[in-house]
Amino acid sequence: MWNPEHYLAFADHRGRPYGELVARIDAERPRRIVDLGCGPGNLTAGLAARWPDAVIEATDNSPEMVAAARERGIDAHLQDVRDWRPAPDTDVIISNATLQWVPEHRDLLRSWARALHPGAQLAFQVPGNFEFPSHRIIRSVATSPRWRDALSQIDFRGGDTVDDPTGYASLLTDAGCVVDAWETTYAQQLTGHDPVLDWVTGTALTPVRSALDDDAWEAFRADLAPQLSTAYPRRADGSTFFPFRRIFVVATVR
Repeated sequence: MWNPEHYLAFADHRGRPYGELVARIDAERPRRIVDLGCGPGNLTAGLAARWPDAVIEATDNSPEMVAAARERGIDAHLQDVRDWRPAPDTDVIISNATLQWVPEHRDLLRSWARALHPGAQLAFQVPGNFEFPSHRIIRSVATSPRWRDALSQIDFRGGDTVDDPTGYASLLTDAGCVVDAWETTYAQQLTGHDPVLDWVTGTALTPVRSALDDDAWEAFRADLAPQLSTAYPRRADGSTFFPFRRIFVVATVR
């Protein structure tokens, strides 16, 4: 279960990659812009401001996120990204930190690129930190004897979850696109008692929260907290630096 409140606790940090991705989209008067995995809609709202004449299509597979987006006036719809198909007038597809949840997303990218008309753009970004300490610690705790039975149904994927920029550039070039692909590692300065734990609670730990009752969830977080604090120590000023790698792609169909 996704929690919009937890997700938005770091809205500025989560929003920065989205803004940098959208800034690289070269579309003057798109007819339809699709935001796949719109979340609570706080970022989707900016699309209408930049492209006021476009139809904004927004989807997410979380009822909680769709409800939050609708409260912001976004006409969001509940849909699994794997079931989505582009309408004929789709000029821009945007997917922000969504495709890493979909093991078959490479096949989706190929099919979307081939379904879009020449000149249409496909822009997405995914986290590239699956081998960073935060995710290695989560996998280690989740597969420990205390938790492995309760969490056995969760696929805690590693470094092959996403490709690097060259991998996506190659995939989409072969699918008939001109590709701009890059990566950025943000040195995010977080505050709070357990800021990295709070960060991953809003994203990576969502499947864990859904699998555990309240008491087990708090116990799991208690097992994670000291290891994350060791990996990401607090500075003298009380803040914590959390390196976060992101992979960006903007592909234009030829």
